[in-house]
This record gives sequence, structure tokens and C-alpha cells, in this order.
Amino acid sequence: MRSDEKRFVYVMLSDVNHSPYIGITSDLSRRLATHNSGGSAYTAPLRPWRLAVSVEFANEHRALRFERYLKSGSGRAFMKRHFL
Repeated sequence: MRSDEKRFVYVMLSDVNHSPYIGITSDLSRRLATHNSGGSAYTAPLRPWRLAVSVEFANEHRALRFERYLKSGSGRAFMKRHFL
């Protein structure tokens, strides 16, 4: 991935226990397919996953900052209030 490519920060929900997963990618459809096919060891046990929200950013730096925020305490509260 080039750092000047657009990035997506995404939130998925497990259909098993409704837990959220936050990630970043440049190819959203491929990444969701990877999660649902078991290609990610961390998310495989809670398959299937569905996309709850994605936000597109013009560059990697801003996307990484937003992803980091969503994984923080106040970011999780924001995510639950606005996205879930």
C-alpha cells in the first residue's frame, strides 16, 4: 500500500456475538471477504462479519489517526453512539 492512496477505516460486527472489529484497508471489499473466509486468524472464530460503517480518507496518515481514535475509550463511545 502506498501512503498516498485512499484508505478506509471500517467497523464490522460479528453475527455471532455482535462484537465490533475496527480496521483499515485500501480495498474494502477484499478485506471483508478475507475476514469472512477465515483469512484473518483474529476474526475467524467470530465469522460471519458484516460491515457496519466505513469512512474513506484521502491518505493513510489521517486514516491511521481515526482508527487509533476509534480504538480509544472515547472513540469506542463515539462509535457506539453514532455507528452501531
